[in-house]
Amino acid sequence: MPRYEYRCRTCGDTFELSRPMAESSAPAACPAGHDDTVKLLSAVAVGGSAAPAQSGGGGGGGGCCGGGCCG
Repeated sequence: MPRYEYRCRTCGDTFELSRPMAESSAPAACPAGHDDTVKLLSAVAVGGSAAPAQSGGGGGGGGCCGGGCCG
């Protein structure tokens, strides 16, 4: 189940709730009982792992110019 992060406009606390996607925009009360909250936007990484960075300036195949297909 997805987790959503909210911020209370009354006390300033941030908190998370696990709820179905269909309820993601439903109102959420903060743990202190305040009702004036806003859902925060979250950046989510989707997919595999990032390729390691190459150090130095040497070689490495792949790509057009790195693979020898350019003139």
